[in-house]
Amino acid sequence: MATYIVLVNFTDQGIRNVKESPKRYQAFKATAETMGVRQKDVWWTIGAYDMVTLVEGDEDAVTAALLRLGGLGNVRTQTLRAYNLDEFSKITAKLG
Repeated sequence: MATYIVLVNFTDQGIRNVKESPKRYQAFKATAETMGVRQKDVWWTIGAYDMVTLVEGDEDAVTAALLRLGGLGNVRTQTLRAYNLDEFSKITAKLG
C-alpha cells in the first residue's frame, strides 16, 4: 500500500463550522475505510495548513476518497506521495 501525506485547509464553509471538524474527520475516516483507504494519523495544525493527515491505500482509492471529501465543501487538500526508507532505497538503487 502506498502512503500519502495530505495537507488540508478549511474552506470558508469549513471554518464557519470548525467545531464539527472532529466529527467530520471521523465520518471521512469511516467512509475512506469502505473505499480501501486507511487513515494512519491526523493532526490539526497552526500555520500554512489547518490539518495534516497520513493515509494509506492504492492511488485510485486515495484519489476517489479525497475527491469525495473535497466535494463536501469543507476542505481543500494537497496530496504528497510519501516513501519510507526501504521504498526510496529501491528507487535509488535503479539509478545505477
